[in-house]
Order: sequence, then C-alpha cells, then structure tokens
Amino acid sequence: MEDNLIGEQDVGGGRRARGGAAARRAARTSGSAGTQLTYIKREVPVYEVLNEEGLALIEANADTILEEVGIEFRDDAEALAMWKEAGADVRGERVHFPKGLPRSLLKTAPSTFTQHARNPERSVQIGGNATVFAPVYGPPFVRDLDGNRRYATIEDFRNFVKLAYMAPSIHHSGGTVCEPVDVPVNKRHLDMLLAHMTLSDKPFMGSVTAPERAEDTVSMAKILFGEEFVDQNTVVINLINANSPMVFDDTMLGALKVYARNNQACIVTPFILAGAMSPVTVAGTLTQVLAEVLAGASFTQLVRPGAPVVFGTFASSISMQSGAPTFGTPEPTLVSYGAAQLARRLGLPFRTGGSLCAAKIPDAQAAYESANTLNSTLLAGTNFVLHAAGWLEGGLASCYEKFMMDIDQLGMAQKMAQGVDLSENGQAMDAIREVGPGSHYLGCSHTQANFQTAFYRSSIADNNSYEQWQAEGQKTASQRANELARRWLENYEGPQLDAGIAEGLKDFIARKKESMPDAFT
Repeated sequence: MEDNLIGEQDVGGGRRARGGAAARRAARTSGSAGTQLTYIKREVPVYEVLNEEGLALIEANADTILEEVGIEFRDDAEALAMWKEAGADVRGERVHFPKGLPRSLLKTAPSTFTQHARNPERSVQIGGNATVFAPVYGPPFVRDLDGNRRYATIEDFRNFVKLAYMAPSIHHSGGTVCEPVDVPVNKRHLDMLLAHMTLSDKPFMGSVTAPERAEDTVSMAKILFGEEFVDQNTVVINLINANSPMVFDDTMLGALKVYARNNQACIVTPFILAGAMSPVTVAGTLTQVLAEVLAGASFTQLVRPGAPVVFGTFASSISMQSGAPTFGTPEPTLVSYGAAQLARRLGLPFRTGGSLCAAKIPDAQAAYESANTLNSTLLAGTNFVLHAAGWLEGGLASCYEKFMMDIDQLGMAQKMAQGVDLSENGQAMDAIREVGPGSHYLGCSHTQANFQTAFYRSSIADNNSYEQWQAEGQKTASQRANELARRWLENYEGPQLDAGIAEGLKDFIARKKESMPDAFT
C-alpha cells in the first residue's frame, strides 16, 4: 500500500511543493477513514454484461448512426472545416463519418496517462487498472452543516476543496464541487481554480463554461507548473458533455479545442437521461453513447494527435410518470457495465458513476441508491469517478454530511479493490496452527500483529451496543457525519505553496477581474 506522507519534492518547471506535515495531520484527523492512496490499483476482476456478439452489434449500430444519421457540431465553423478536411461528409452543421474514420483517428490517443499534481506524490494514473475518485461536480445548492438548503457560496466551495484534500479515499480535488453563486459568473472560475491550486495539492479539473475560461485555466496551470511542463504533461482534466442526442455545441467544442491543443485531458461524456436524451433500452442507449463518444473523442485527435481523452458516460433513467431522473436502478447500471467494455475495446480510459441518488437529504434512499451506483462503478473497472462524494438531490445539491458518509464508503471500495491477500501473512497458516481446534483467534500472535489493519474501520457507522449508543446521545449516521465534517474543517491545515507562485496566481486573477465587468448571467 502506497503512503503519501512526503517531504519536499520537485515539480515541473523547478517549482517545489511540501505535503508531508499536512498529509500526516490529515491522516490523524481522518476518523479512521483509511490510508491515503494516490489512486486505487484494482486487483479485482471487472464485471462484464455483453459477450462478443453483443459488443459487435452495438459497435456496428454506432457506425451506422455516425454514417447515416450524423452528429451535429453547432456554431463552430473551424470544427466543421477540420472534419471536412479529414474526409467526413459535412452537410451544414451535421457531420457524417465514413465507417472507421473516428476509430482510425483514436489510434493516437493514449490508453493510459498521468495527470500530474503540484505535489508529485499525488499524481494519478488515468486508465489501465487504476481508479480515481473525485468529488461531486456542478450543484448550485448546498445542504449545509446547519441543515439549510441554500445557494452555494465561494466559502462552501473552499470548504469542499478542504474536505477533499483531507479525505484519504478521495484522490482528486475535482472541479465545480459546487457553483458559488455569490461570485459573478464570468469571474467565479478564477476563484474556484485558485482554491484548487492553493487549498489542496491533489490534481484538479479545469473550467469549460466558455473557451476563454479554459484559456484562463491553462494560463494559471502554467504559473503553477511552468509553461514547458504543461506543454509536455497533463496537469488538468476537464469535462466535455455532449448535448445529447447527437449534438456538440460551440461552448463545449471551444473548451475541448483549448485543452486538446495544450495537451490537457478531455472527458468526452454524453449526458444521458434515458427515455428523454436516448432510447429507453439499454442497447439503444449504449449505441448512441458510443456514437457520440467516437465523434467527440476523435475530434480531440484532429486538434492534437496524442492529446489524452477519456471515454465518458453519465447515464440515468427517468421516471416515466414525472420525467424526473432516477438513480441506483438496474438499467443505468447495465449501461455503465456495457460502456466500460466498449471503452476497453477502443483502448480509452473510462469515466462513469459515482455516489448518485435522487434523495433530498442523506437518508436511507440516499444510502442505497448511492451504494448501488458506487458498487457497479468499481466493478465496471471505471478509471475516473466523478461525483464520488457529496452528491444529493439528483445533482442539484452538494451536501456536507453526505460527503462524509460517501468518503467512508469510498474507503470500503478502496479496500475491496485490493482483492484477496495471498501472501504468507494473508494465508494465516501460522495462526491456524497456533490456535488449533476449539479455541479462538483473539489473542494469537497473528491477530495481534494484524488487528489494526485487518478490517476496514468506518468513521461513520456505530457498531457499539444499544446501551452505549443511547448513552452517547442516540446519534444518527448523518449526525456523526456532521460532527466529523466540522472537526475536519476546524483542523484543516493546507499544503504549502511557493510564495512566488502564489503571488503570481493572485496577480493573474486580479488583472483578469479588472479587465471585465461583473456578469451574473
């Protein structure tokens, strides 16, 4: 098991970062949440739901969609010209792809890549047998520690970045962990990026809400890592959503081009509510997902061959009575398993899943829907897991208590992913010989040597007697999560950052903000 208790290390461009003391403090205040891993190295097999015949059928159907129906690239003349030059049949804004063209372009995309963190001990592998957990992304509301549902603020944003930094089972700082509506729309990305870069030393995501905000992300990354390092290495990953069904808009395409040209990673993700944005069937949804990913992911290779790209999917079903999204149900689970298989056949890293639910508070519904989603996420072999902690209310709210409950479950998933220990210690033959028939293992040498790490210790669950639970206040899981979040935030101490780099980032932000009037829409 890899331990991230480090000292001073070199970062790209000669910059230096220190994470040792802060990481040790985080471990001490973790509430026994587990050991910090840079990322999960899965030792358990993936679960597959499609045989060769089924995979080939879906791939053939996706090729038919690409060739006959086409994908729209809206309001982007440059993208259309690039596709035409590549040999596609461009009719207005709709691109029809000759069979095999997207797959041939994707041959230059890496099957695995490293996203570098400013603390090199926190850099993560995307692809292969690696799984990376990142927090919730995008909610405009928060459910705070006082039980209020309200619009998110920049202070909430900073708090979630701090919690993700301290969480042993979170490997990534994420992106828009909540939408800080108290900061102007055209400026808030600067404050969000600054929080990720200064309050944490884990990897982070870039802004995609406008091409110029993607440019700002790259510029700030160059201050943090050094210009040459950024050009030759991936330090930012970002989320490019298809406007399903079968459309990429100019905002997403503009951000994609910025990141791909700068060798930064794009997660090309169809955002699917099956029955509204895709067919109601699993096979039909998988076919559309594959077609959309092939079109968007291959476009990154037109922009810059070799640019890292991830096969993403966000798939949910809807209530056919109300139209509301549903989570933790069988059909999206099957989509996730099937999409993971299709991604592996393409040789691309894969993103899906998380701890998703439609519950309004961190209750039983939140727990079982999130558990259903998370289990399938891990077993599918997902490489990058967005929304791994904090998601509530169908993605409309980031919840402090749910965040703490989720990271406890992520710690369990991390332990599960290690598989079965078949070492001499894992076989425990010495313990069996020592104890023999009719005795117990509580006091044997093997148990004494292993008891601290043998079993996952939850930071949230109460496993004591009923009487002890009564004596300690009859607290619910959400109440214990609330106390733990408050304790973590009180004990937070951030990683050190070179003073010159910190000043450079603040100067950049000040100049950018001065150059534009506030805009709240």
